[in-house]
Amino acid sequence: MKNSFIIGSRGSKLALWQANWVKSQLAALRPDADARIEIIKTSGDVMRDVPLAVIGGKGAFTKELEEALLAARIDIAVHSLKDLPTTLPDGLAITAITEREDPRDALVLRAGTSNDNASLQTLPAGAIVGTSSLRRQAQLKFLRPDVEIRDLRGNVDTRLRKLDEGRYDAVLLASAGLRRLGFAARISAPVPTDVMLPAVGQGALGIETRADDKDTNALIVQLEHAATRAACTAERALLFALGGGCQVPIAAHATVNDGRLHVVGLVASMRGDEIIRAAIEDDIAQAARAGEVLAERLCAQGAERLLAEQL
Repeated sequence: MKNSFIIGSRGSKLALWQANWVKSQLAALRPDADARIEIIKTSGDVMRDVPLAVIGGKGAFTKELEEALLAARIDIAVHSLKDLPTTLPDGLAITAITEREDPRDALVLRAGTSNDNASLQTLPAGAIVGTSSLRRQAQLKFLRPDVEIRDLRGNVDTRLRKLDEGRYDAVLLASAGLRRLGFAARISAPVPTDVMLPAVGQGALGIETRADDKDTNALIVQLEHAATRAACTAERALLFALGGGCQVPIAAHATVNDGRLHVVGLVASMRGDEIIRAAIEDDIAQAARAGEVLAERLCAQGAERLLAEQL
């Protein structure tokens, strides 16, 4: 039986929090096993000041981790699931998807600003809002065409610092990352999913391994959360069917209640002047099918045209 595991992680505080969380779970499951973390720089980390649209978003934060897995330099790769492309390299598998944190986006105002009645709707006209996500940009433009959107890169600490220095009036970040890093108090207002739909897989961790590594997989599969897997399977199936990635404004969010899956999907124009939204309900066992059918519904409403315009 394998007794030593190398966990691959990006070097940001959030990525290391996630890797250390997985390490702690493995220690609880196998106290006799040794696990250590190896930091691997990805393209997205090296080119921090370059917009994701220029880097090419698909795999910007995962490719080098997957290469290390395939080369057997690491045994486990821990990802924010929203960063992981829907198509994996041959020989790799998402062996566990962990229980989801808060999947919503978060509105964060400058330190010292009152959070009373804070929301995207109450931002003053002309407010400068920071985000690097095309998905957030498109939905914000649709909701508030009167605000100014500026690109924002860097880790969570860097983004908050830029906000507090006065470069922005507000920023949009993932609630999950803020909560995991102890910044829950900085959330001025979580953005409801009916106002801004999250990224596919947002809030969940995807733990990737080599498909033939039986010892590692037997351990990692114990971190699986079935309801989150079903929800994220539906979301990722929709994204795959639409052929989208980080560089197209596609959003989806699925929830599970009493064995039923409810999925909402969205495609927006880059200009933010048009949004197509649809929903579906299905049995939890049909998660992939639900995502595919929802993609078909979105296309029937005109999503294909919007996607074609953005290629």
